[in-house]
Amino acid sequence: MPIGAIGFPPAIIGASTTGGVMGSSSTTATDGAGFGNALSGAVDNLQGLSSASNELSIQAVNGSLDDIHTATIASTRAQLTMELVAAIRNKGVDAFNEIMRMQA
Repeated sequence: MPIGAIGFPPAIIGASTTGGVMGSSSTTATDGAGFGNALSGAVDNLQGLSSASNELSIQAVNGSLDDIHTATIASTRAQLTMELVAAIRNKGVDAFNEIMRMQA
């Protein structure tokens, strides 16, 4: 199973399993824009997964959902994506703090 740009499995980011690495290109960004773009894309994806999970949860409560597994899977995807985005953000903040502690 291919891995997304910043470690998101394709099933979580909604990418095709036949597509390879998300956002791969022949040029490498050295100014950090690639990381920023990947992180903002992950947050946008997280918002989409969260809203889909909320909609399915509402349908489950109303009794209009035929398959509860769909709601459970959507909820788990949103939770795992949130944990992954938070972990990546925390590592980025830790790296920034470490750089700021370096002596010139």
